[in-house]
Amino acid sequence: MLHLKKLNLLYVLIFGLLVAGCKDKNVEPTIETALDSTTASDYKAINSWLYEIMDDAYFWYKDMPAQASLDATIDPHDYFEKLVYQRETVDRFSSVTDDIDALQNEFDGISKIFGISYALSYIDDGKSNIGIFLNYVVKGSPAEIAGLKRGDILLKVNGTQLTASNYTTLLGSGETATFTLGALNGTTIAATSTTISITKAEVSEDPVAFSSVISKPTYGKTIGYLVYTQFVPGTTADEAKYDNELRQIFADFKSKGVNELVLDLRFNPGGYISSAETLASLIGKNVSASKIFYKEQWNDKYVAYWQKTQGADALNYTFLNEANNIGNNLSRVFVLTSNGTASASELVINGLKPYMNVITIGEHTAGKNLFGSLINDDQNRWKWGAYVMLGQTANANGESDYGTVNGMTPDYLIEDSKVPYKPFADENETLFRKALDIMGIPAPEGLRIAASKTVDPFKKSLRDDLKVRKNLMIKKGTIQLIHP
Repeated sequence: MLHLKKLNLLYVLIFGLLVAGCKDKNVEPTIETALDSTTASDYKAINSWLYEIMDDAYFWYKDMPAQASLDATIDPHDYFEKLVYQRETVDRFSSVTDDIDALQNEFDGISKIFGISYALSYIDDGKSNIGIFLNYVVKGSPAEIAGLKRGDILLKVNGTQLTASNYTTLLGSGETATFTLGALNGTTIAATSTTISITKAEVSEDPVAFSSVISKPTYGKTIGYLVYTQFVPGTTADEAKYDNELRQIFADFKSKGVNELVLDLRFNPGGYISSAETLASLIGKNVSASKIFYKEQWNDKYVAYWQKTQGADALNYTFLNEANNIGNNLSRVFVLTSNGTASASELVINGLKPYMNVITIGEHTAGKNLFGSLINDDQNRWKWGAYVMLGQTANANGESDYGTVNGMTPDYLIEDSKVPYKPFADENETLFRKALDIMGIPAPEGLRIAASKTVDPFKKSLRDDLKVRKNLMIKKGTIQLIHP
């Protein structure tokens, strides 16, 4: 079996096979393809390797078909699908790639991108033309440098209007694209004369898209607002860079007396569990390193192994002692959600519930209570790798009932379909407005509200070239393959 050595709740999976990390994202897993030196003659060895990994570490290994019943000469993408347990309803996340380096970079928040996160929606009653509605722009990306921002509307790519039939080709056509901006005129969204040309670049994405403190002294409220887009602890050069940025933000929240917190996870597909621990430990009320944040359930072989080597509490993980925790000044936390809120994001929501009132506003989450690891070949024979679901998580009360296609049902179900999207922390922004209402803070009087339109969504939470970010919950650690 794979022998795992636990290391500060970070699993840098290296088991004779090196394991990298496990992040998550919603809906179907994206099949990664790239130029690879392997040929059909290698498929048998690759598929044998895939089966060995899955038979050992996969949460549902007992439900896999017998290896002898499978055709080991077929394409590994097809072979892997035969091993996955109930793809449509249960394991929607395990996947295989023939370019593990590219996938690892994506997991680490490094990718060659324009830097736009968006939804696609119809702009006409006939539902033929669609628009790109930017929900945020990555810091330091080509899109931000070009001047694009949340709320912008893009209607044409290289001079051609986006439609339901051509958007895939237009958005995936090349490294450089010229976008034509659109604007809302009355009830019509139409193209303007403004165009912006952007060329993709490799960007290490800062997961803190926005943070602010909003003071409402009349109502006795000081509101901390944080938009967090992925759980990534840092960069290669500074492994704790982004976690430390979170700590600084909460130090600011604490010094300014924040007593209401809005955590915007609408665009967060998950990431490293270590960063989920950091964030939850900065928020939780009366939490400490003696309180359970979450519990893990592996397959029976690993449960037996962990408990034998680490004791009965081996799979209980506690909060961290964070000096900038603001939980004692909070009675609740508001979390803004979407269908793209997944994995480590859901772990934070679920893990905080035993300790404080967690009020969710928005749409159903992705429904990923699973964690996994990206595994590559220790012998470096190929670039193939597998993102394998190793188990599931539960909170301190043993609750883990959201791992379905319906995800978590928000306390206040609100579809985020009013465009143009307003800036983060704008008091009339759709989901934030609801949080303010619950706090008892009315909309400002005498403020002219900009024109808006409710659109019919076509695709949600996309990034750049049509990538739906993976729903990830990643563990780092060391894993060694040992043979009995």
